[in-house]
Amino acid sequence: MNILDRYQKPTPRFFRILRSVGIGLASGGAALLAAPVTLPAFVLSLAGYAVVAGSVATAVSQAVVADKLPEPEQHVDEH
Repeated sequence: MNILDRYQKPTPRFFRILRSVGIGLASGGAALLAAPVTLPAFVLSLAGYAVVAGSVATAVSQAVVADKLPEPEQHVDEH
């Protein structure tokens, strides 16, 4: 499966939620980094980490696909 096929397949529900949270985290961190006011250094550090974590979570969540597992064979006892 190549990357284009992977991105076109459906994403499981959990990873869609995680992708949305990651986008929000990255956006919030970017907003803090771009704020026109002076913020404490630890806030800027946390914002930088939030951008990275959100970006990684979003990218990984987008690449996960829902594979259907083969159904188990049903055994019928013939007595």
